Amino acid sequence: MSKYLLVCFCCSFLLFTGCVNKQEAIVDGITVEIAKQRFEKDFFQIDTLKLESSLGVLQKKYPSFYTDFRDRILGLASIDSLQKNDAIKRFYKDYKNIFDSSKNIDKGIDQAYLDITKALKYVKYYFPEYRIPKQFITFIGPIDAFAYGEIGGSGEIITNEALCSGIQLHMGSEFSLYKTDLGHQLYPAYISRKFTTDYIASNSIKNIIDDIFPSSSREKTLLDILIDHGKRMYILDLFMPFESEEIKLGYTTQQLNGAKENEGYIWNFMTENNLLYEKDVLRIRSFVTDGPMTSEFGIGSPGFISLFVGKKVVTAYMEKNPETTLQQLLQVDAKQILAGSKYRPK
Repeated sequence: MSKYLLVCFCCSFLLFTGCVNKQEAIVDGITVEIAKQRFEKDFFQIDTLKLESSLGVLQKKYPSFYTDFRDRILGLASIDSLQKNDAIKRFYKDYKNIFDSSKNIDKGIDQAYLDITKALKYVKYYFPEYRIPKQFITFIGPIDAFAYGEIGGSGEIITNEALCSGIQLHMGSEFSLYKTDLGHQLYPAYISRKFTTDYIASNSIKNIIDDIFPSSSREKTLLDILIDHGKRMYILDLFMPFESEEIKLGYTTQQLNGAKENEGYIWNFMTENNLLYEKDVLRIRSFVTDGPMTSEFGIGSPGFISLFVGKKVVTAYMEKNPETTLQQLLQVDAKQILAGSKYRPK
């Protein structure tokens, strides 16, 4: 399932002037208005005996998202109206228990909304011409509705108007559904441990970054991917300076500490094994995707080590080239960033 349900905000010609300095961003005077809407609460109040009229009321309240939910999230676009209604009734029945349990995470959702609102002020500060989403919408979708982005997968999606969170994937890491055979098949523990409300805001802002900085489809070396991931993580730090490293990276505290302690070893392994310019997916996959660990570094290491290493290289580059704007950073070639960073961890 794509993170982008619609053609997202036009951002090809965003302007940003001035140098990047993490200490300079003062956003207190910036106003962001984003409405919080709880679609799942309205959906699970429909009268299934009067489905047509109930869905009509729902569609009127959510004119854009309702269609996205029905046709794309539930995957009902290609069937006729009668089949759609039958499928919606089945979904209602199958997922009502999850909705009933979701009331326990209301406080977490409220905090995520506050964090998203705060982060969007930084988005507006650094990219003033970017069109900020107008709504934050929560919903309950199918358990397998997992959307993949450039630096991780989640239950969060972005549309033309809204940041949307599928809270069926934020019920708490110990939620019973995740412990079933189906839950384990879909989401191993290294993924489901992040199924808490703590990750909603960070996941949502990662979608904003993917919208600002669309991925290139060209064939990439490990270095290309490291720098691409590093740029995104560097910008995420700017947009969410208040969030913990663990949440933004998706690492446990132990994994993060281990990565920091072994930074030199990790980099030396990549360079000494001639991996930086490797394009073979089988050789570089474990470095650039999520997993219980990076297999080359053993138990205790995090998956997605590219997020950590890439951010280190990009940060070093920006520290040595402080006149570089974010818009310029996004255009700088990976080899140029590596050379300009003088990255040599010990």
